[in-house]
Amino acid sequence: MLGKRKAQASLFDAIGLPHRVPADSFYGRMGRLNGKLLRDDDLKEMYTLDNGRPSLPPSMMSGVLLLQFHDDVSDGEAVERVLYDMRWKVALNLPLDYAGFDPSSLSVFRTRLVKHHQERYAFDRLLKVAREEGFLADKVTLLIDSTNAEGAGATQDTYTLLRKGIRKLLKTMGYHLPGKRQGCSAEIEKLLARYVDQDRKAEIDWSDVAVRNTQLKQLVADSEATLDLALRQVEDPDVRSLGWMISKILGDDVEHTSDGGCKIGKGTAPDRFISLYDGEMRHGRKSASKKFDGHKVSTSMDQVSELILDIEDLAAPLGDGQDLLPAITRVEENVGVTVERVLGDGAYGSGKNRADCAEHPANPVDLVSPVRRPLDPEIDKSAFQIDEQTETATCPKGQTVSAKRVELDGKKRKALNFVFDRSLCKKCPLFSRCVRSKATGRTISTSFFENYLREARQRQETEEFKRLYRLRPRIEGKQAELVSHGLRQTRYIGKAKRRLQRLWLATAINLKRIFKLSEIRDNCLTAVSIAVPEVQMNALMV
Repeated sequence: MLGKRKAQASLFDAIGLPHRVPADSFYGRMGRLNGKLLRDDDLKEMYTLDNGRPSLPPSMMSGVLLLQFHDDVSDGEAVERVLYDMRWKVALNLPLDYAGFDPSSLSVFRTRLVKHHQERYAFDRLLKVAREEGFLADKVTLLIDSTNAEGAGATQDTYTLLRKGIRKLLKTMGYHLPGKRQGCSAEIEKLLARYVDQDRKAEIDWSDVAVRNTQLKQLVADSEATLDLALRQVEDPDVRSLGWMISKILGDDVEHTSDGGCKIGKGTAPDRFISLYDGEMRHGRKSASKKFDGHKVSTSMDQVSELILDIEDLAAPLGDGQDLLPAITRVEENVGVTVERVLGDGAYGSGKNRADCAEHPANPVDLVSPVRRPLDPEIDKSAFQIDEQTETATCPKGQTVSAKRVELDGKKRKALNFVFDRSLCKKCPLFSRCVRSKATGRTISTSFFENYLREARQRQETEEFKRLYRLRPRIEGKQAELVSHGLRQTRYIGKAKRRLQRLWLATAINLKRIFKLSEIRDNCLTAVSIAVPEVQMNALMV
């Protein structure tokens, strides 16, 4: 049954008693908004309304979640702070003698939010308030960037993935139960003894490559035997899912040798599993030298108000630029604003993104993102004169060729390919720098996006571009603020729960920003009231 806060104040309410929590602090300001920002009736669909024991008020639990992510504490520590931290009592408007609740109540509340698809509740509610207060305009400029977050599961090597995967699959099929093991063959009994009755890493010399490969061969054989057993229960979705995972690990990580042995394959598959416990974790990198295991988090912020309008997990191997159009769509659909311009780094400046922004169905979006500057401008493709009307290209030294081949992409867009005469290229002083092929002269390919990239190169040399692009680093400061409140550590497994963590953390950061915007507005009104006569001030307020 839905529990609600009591409207009647208590003699022991922390906010009504003398305390040392500053009124202009995050906690003091949050306490004054109690009952106005997050309301019990907003989440009444999650509860039975006419019977059962009253729940903990959802408005209070929402406030606890916001404070938990703001202070980056565990469930147990959050409950301790509810009981003993004066700042939290003031922020939540609780009496000094509040009895508290069990930490599991926070887990139950989060599960309820996910079950009823209310992960976005506080985030959307706060942005709605920001629009009502005039802090967020109807048309916005987005600043977008991504950062990395560690996964909630342990990163495991191939040996551990197979060993744990075999054990988990056998137990999922019920082979840990005595009744299931009756009538099993001797080979199956040995398999169960190795993986169900015990769960220990093999005691071998792991520094010896030959010994490791022998152990891998045993794991591969046991994996295949377990998958054969799984065929008997393939209709079970859990068995089918685990069987597919083990099969993928074998395909991605293991290489069979000519002598019938096995070894770890070279390279890394793009979508390789790295954790049996968090199946969505992946290897990723933010640069050539910076690697991570987990997820990417894409953040979009309004340039004027500096409020976060979208935050979403991406697959770790996914390039930043691939989330541009989805991010614009999410902001427009969920926040109800129109995106007029996007500022992003070079990862977002692909020709496809520029075409998608120009052809955005609702309204054209101005993409301010740099294009890669050529390492050797004299031989770069931009130095060639390409005439798409006559389908000819002229190199910097005057050689002109016609299109060798016309290609069509998936959307029937024209692409041209030019191959220059190698005998003429050899006579050019730029030959050694310009030509890479051993068989032909210089090759130039164009695409449908060539005009967009050409215009972008010209624009990024203008003062307007430089002025706008100077605003982009603000998103990096916002990401640093998110990281300081715990963004790097993923708490939960599963996309919905991860989304809840990102959104409620962003809500806490947005609440801080709204307090700041309110302070700025109040100071401006105070300054105007001092400078303007009272009669004129009353007219302004009307």
